[in-house]
Amino acid sequence: MTGPTAPAPRSTEPESAAGWAPTPALGRAVLLAGLLLVAGVLLGRVDLVVLAAPFALGTAYALRRRPTTLPQVWITAGDDGPLVEGGEVSAAVSVGNPDAVDYDLVVVRSRVSPWLRITHAGFAGTGPADDAPPADAPPAAGASARTGRSVADRPFVTSVPAAAAVDLELAGRALRWGRHPVGPAGARVATAGGLLVSRAVFTEPVGVRVYPRTEPFEAVEAMPRAAGLVGAHHSRRPGEGGELAGVRIFAPGDRLRRVDWRVSLRARQLHVAATLSDRDAEVVVLLDVLAEAGRSGGVDGSASVLDTTVRATAAIAEHYLHRGDRVSLVEYGPGARRLRAAAGRRQYLTVLEWLLDVRAEASQHEPYDQVFGPQQLSSDALVVVLTPLLDERSAQMLARLARSGRFVVAVDTLPANLTPPKDRGWAEVAYRLWRLDRETMIGQLREHGVPVVRWAGAGSLDQVLRDVARLATAPRVGSR
Repeated sequence: MTGPTAPAPRSTEPESAAGWAPTPALGRAVLLAGLLLVAGVLLGRVDLVVLAAPFALGTAYALRRRPTTLPQVWITAGDDGPLVEGGEVSAAVSVGNPDAVDYDLVVVRSRVSPWLRITHAGFAGTGPADDAPPADAPPAAGASARTGRSVADRPFVTSVPAAAAVDLELAGRALRWGRHPVGPAGARVATAGGLLVSRAVFTEPVGVRVYPRTEPFEAVEAMPRAAGLVGAHHSRRPGEGGELAGVRIFAPGDRLRRVDWRVSLRARQLHVAATLSDRDAEVVVLLDVLAEAGRSGGVDGSASVLDTTVRATAAIAEHYLHRGDRVSLVEYGPGARRLRAAAGRRQYLTVLEWLLDVRAEASQHEPYDQVFGPQQLSSDALVVVLTPLLDERSAQMLARLARSGRFVVAVDTLPANLTPPKDRGWAEVAYRLWRLDRETMIGQLREHGVPVVRWAGAGSLDQVLRDVARLATAPRVGSR
């Protein structure tokens, strides 16, 4: 799991004796001892004075050493490597005692993101909480994956010796991608035999990065065009590669290892084997974030539009970057975020980090043409648009890209199990009309030459990429 470096032990409250207040127990002890002493003196009864002595002496003994500093609270996140959806998450809430007086009782409580299901919690050396459910336990009846039980929602109690610290260890499972906070956390301390209590001390939350789980994805080697100098795709241009293009007459500059001796002996003239160059391709993944639909149930539940978009983007980027291609990301929305094209594992890690900040943002204005216009995309790039097609502006953007000559593939990210609203009246009829209108929009996009395919994991784009590559290599009408 990844997270920010643990900060130095500190709290957000000033360290002063003013942070300590008497408890009702101290008030009761002083009041009772005072009443007994006053009554004994006024009534001349020694037994009342003797009876008040233990309360007075016990209170004075407990207050002989008073704390001068407040406790320190900080949060640390585990560092077990990249954390992916469904992986084990760990964190610790630490309470430090910088004073020379023991803390008799410390109450610790921390807030945790609902997408981090904490199933085991306990102080170091004490084991998990007794009432913690097992890690693989299903959510409580009637609760979703997001609102299931989390043992981190209750307070924990311990004691802290002087000049020491204790750790409340939290362990569980990450249910969804994103940046999830652990904290803020707070602690309150009782000391001097429960006669003094500190005010609550809080610390800022620590973010935990959970990367999207990469769905299995494979695609054919066919690409519409290859624009780079080296790579795994066979271009239509001759050059140094491994794909045989034919045999031709030897020319100055050809390498001797390319000589085809059988053909040369028959033709009585040197011939060489011609090959096609291997070139990389640029893949632009465009994420439509204008609308969100469906309910996110985490890694084991249903997927919303945003879930499908992020996980599909990670899978597509991993596939093409593993093949040596260049991948860039663009958000179609008011944020207009963009990730430049690059290749390699470093780009893949950058893609995962970039995806953590993807958010659905509705906007009444048309996204800037200077950001999403065709002139901003390479003419040789394959543009994969992940869109739920819930906004007409998305369909218009796809049509503009197709008319500009770009190779566009639209991936439908709308959940297949999307249900109509349960309201009374014309809700069912309106939902059916909307479905028909959407199917008409998809049909019009296909007429414009934009293939639309539903995301289904491995092999989702195979047939579509074959068709796009075939169209790219076909002769144009009217060409000479």
